[in-house]
Amino acid sequence: MSGIPERLQAVENAIVAACAEARRPAAAVRLLAVSKTFGADAVLAAAAAGQRAFGENYVQEGVDKIQALKDHDLEWHFIGPIQSNKTRPIAEHFDWVHAVEREKIAVRLSEQRPPALGPLNVCVQVNISGETSKSGVTPDEVESLAEAVARLPNLRLRGLMAIPEPADDFAAQRAPFAAMRELFERLREKFGPDFDTLSMGMSADMRAAILEGATIVRVGSAIFGARTYNK
Repeated sequence: MSGIPERLQAVENAIVAACAEARRPAAAVRLLAVSKTFGADAVLAAAAAGQRAFGENYVQEGVDKIQALKDHDLEWHFIGPIQSNKTRPIAEHFDWVHAVEREKIAVRLSEQRPPALGPLNVCVQVNISGETSKSGVTPDEVESLAEAVARLPNLRLRGLMAIPEPADDFAAQRAPFAAMRELFERLREKFGPDFDTLSMGMSADMRAAILEGATIVRVGSAIFGARTYNK
């Protein structure tokens, strides 16, 4: 796939630069390559350039790629909204889930997780900007849902995820990420060292997210190119 290794390297360079600006080690931030709508060949091109973690938004598309590439030792993150009738294939195939916003969904994921796979890594999604169109719990609801997730036997509570309202102004980009960082740090005191993940920041606002403490950034088009949606 032409251009993917070069674009991947450019994103990695941007992460290193933002970490240096934030006086954080480059290893503190992981890149999640969002491969939704791109085929297994695009994933393989990124994997050949050293990328291991990939994010998918659509259950069946993601499962198809996971099965096609099962011999390549990749890490798969489900980052889209979760419907109750889609929890089983997520629990059976993915390594991480970033968008848990209801206890019912968490319970189903735990019940349907094959024990042989080990616990499913889970982040609670926070609607940090209060948008009616966005999924996620309010900041006031986060702790109770996190407690519920932490009690489930086949899940491992890892942290928080957010998709703030888009903003062109850099200071406006940083503000919701700063609020997420404060929330994350408060909950980390309660849940301990396993609560180590702050999944926030995409192509347009990755620098702001890293400056405010993101540990995973989710980048798609800057790596794979423009998307064509057939759905």
